[in-house]
Amino acid sequence: MNRAELNYFNEWFSEYVATFRRGDRVWDKIIALKEAHTRRVCKEIRMISGALRLSDDAIRVAEATALFHDVGRFRQYRDYGTFNDSASRNHAELGLDVLAENQVLSRCGAVERHIVQQAIRYHNMRLLPKEQDAKIVFFAKLLRDADKLDIWRVFVDYYEGRYADMDSVVVWGLPDEPVWSAPIMDALYARKMADTKHMATLNDFKLLQISWVFDVNFAPTFRAVHRRGYLAKIAKTLPPTPKIEKAVDIAGVYVDRRQSQDGEPDLSANKDGPIRRAGQPDITQS
Repeated sequence: MNRAELNYFNEWFSEYVATFRRGDRVWDKIIALKEAHTRRVCKEIRMISGALRLSDDAIRVAEATALFHDVGRFRQYRDYGTFNDSASRNHAELGLDVLAENQVLSRCGAVERHIVQQAIRYHNMRLLPKEQDAKIVFFAKLLRDADKLDIWRVFVDYYEGRYADMDSVVVWGLPDEPVWSAPIMDALYARKMADTKHMATLNDFKLLQISWVFDVNFAPTFRAVHRRGYLAKIAKTLPPTPKIEKAVDIAGVYVDRRQSQDGEPDLSANKDGPIRRAGQPDITQS
């Protein structure tokens, strides 16, 4: 993917988002929140990709996945008044509909277009499906890591008192009660990512967010989680019980161990050339 193609995608995205503004303060703030999230995910994916020493072309493909990963959110909120997929439509599929209707990805090659589409399709799945194409899996994992990094930041900001006028949008209207669901806690103790279907309270949501560390893929992401203190900041807002403290500690130990390991695939880097997996084809070509 070349710079001109990525520039076009950025211009199209800005113009598309502008069509959803209404001049209403609260509405436009919600639209701006989602647009800002997208821009930060683009920044996060550039950070991860750069740390992994990907080629410039591969970094641009990664950024395109980030730019479009939530493009369906704007139509979702306009049509359904929520960002809860289970109460509306899968926002990844909505986004793919938007891109197809506007033929946005026709500007890039068929292989890159397929990578972007599949990364978007997979980015919000609880677990990645079995996929034989290593290129698609790689870029989907990049996007999932970058997305989590900024979602953690958004929720930490919320828990620290920002976005107070958007409670129901940010936390799906979950009640702030001093309890939690056993399956959410069990997942943390088992070092697994919890399932949203078990959420009943705001504490469940917070614990689920902590469990996301078990679905992180790359060492640069783990290092960012550690450096920014996301787990500790979320934990401060949870009831100080021994069971919760142990769960948070399990997640924290996992992050500490993984940030010092080479969790990324074996890549051979050349600044100006393609990035390849060891023994695999060029990551951005057929």
